[in-house]
Amino acid sequence: MGADQHHDGMLQRHVMALIVGHLRDLNLMQAATAVANATMTPLQTELPPNKLFDLVRKGMAVEREEIARGQAPAPISDGAGGGATLAGYGPLPTLSTTSLDFSAVQETKGNTARFPKHDSRHISEHKNAARCARFSPDGRLVATGSADTSIKLVEVEKVRQMMTPDGVSRDTPIRPVIRTFYDHIQPINDLDFHPQSAVLISGAKDRTIKFFDFAKSAARRAFRVIQDTHNVRSVAFHPCGDYLLAGTDHPIAHLYDVNTFQCYLSSQLQDSHVGGAINQVRYSSNGGMYVSASKDGGVRIWDGVSARCVRAIIGAHGSAEATSASFSKDQRYVLSCGKDSTVRMWEVATGRQVKQYVGAKHAQMRCQAVFSQKEEFILCVDEANNEVVVWDALSGDVVSRLPSNHAGAPRWLEHSPSEAAFVTCGTDRSVRFWKESF
Repeated sequence: MGADQHHDGMLQRHVMALIVGHLRDLNLMQAATAVANATMTPLQTELPPNKLFDLVRKGMAVEREEIARGQAPAPISDGAGGGATLAGYGPLPTLSTTSLDFSAVQETKGNTARFPKHDSRHISEHKNAARCARFSPDGRLVATGSADTSIKLVEVEKVRQMMTPDGVSRDTPIRPVIRTFYDHIQPINDLDFHPQSAVLISGAKDRTIKFFDFAKSAARRAFRVIQDTHNVRSVAFHPCGDYLLAGTDHPIAHLYDVNTFQCYLSSQLQDSHVGGAINQVRYSSNGGMYVSASKDGGVRIWDGVSARCVRAIIGAHGSAEATSASFSKDQRYVLSCGKDSTVRMWEVATGRQVKQYVGAKHAQMRCQAVFSQKEEFILCVDEANNEVVVWDALSGDVVSRLPSNHAGAPRWLEHSPSEAAFVTCGTDRSVRFWKESF
């Protein structure tokens, strides 16, 4: 992990220690204990009296002086897109943060959006089934993991060049795969990119989470390894980059500190909070919550700080496995997929189902349903018909069925965060890239 990310993590922990110390100085011991427990901060941190008060007062004085001189106060972190530079990615495009208003989703009928035509292209092939994929935060890279234990890193711009008339006809082939990593001994289950630095993590059946530095062209092996006690089915970085979640064969997600590798498990559990093995874990956009999809059919929503289960949707997919779950951009809804051949949308605040999407059969593989970039569509795989099925997110109507062009149904689908494009991974070992036609 880079020095800047390590410094940010240390700074965050110091801020939490200041808050706990300030509450303790005010004799608000119940509040201090609650914050210490929720943020895993030592309660008896040694700090000068009123240290937080003094720092805030000095900071406000500096800010007033900057404003008086006509200077805008400097932001602490420029991570909102729009020209920000994050190590490993370069200048980020401004990503859309708008989302559809799903509050009226149940009343929306018959007014379906038109899904644009998409072209697809074979971009890579593993030596065994392609099992998973993940885009980088800026959408410029996509990583794929395989049952052959390899990970391939693809540059999206090169794929776009391949799909142009000039790219198809050129004598020298364009090679979009820019890195290949080999360091696992069993199949890859999931991948994720660090939100700031050039680090890719992978979770695998060999019970490890491995860290790869893709900024180094010669790197083929992981530079750090977390040894878990279970098959690692899913991994997800916290948006701050200092923590990661692992969904495993254990019924409770494992939270790891990226800097220390210390593992935390929630201790505030009821019977309804403990289900089967976890197929997928995903954070909300600000990291305030995370969601888990379990083999017992349940979908559970957790507080991102205290790791307390705040909503347990038992039997979200009946007795069938819940294979994926993810938040909408506004964090008010969760989209889940299950082996009961349904995709469902849930309201986070109440746990009620607000929409069900039917018409795609997926009862065998651990597939996932995803939002399109602007969330107006939902995509999933139809195993029986070897298709990608697209629904209007509000009306629930099927608006498109795309032949997958795989030899056999794809087992994974992942949408780009930055454009109308997605990838499919197949048991035929191939990876295909799909983009909107013009």
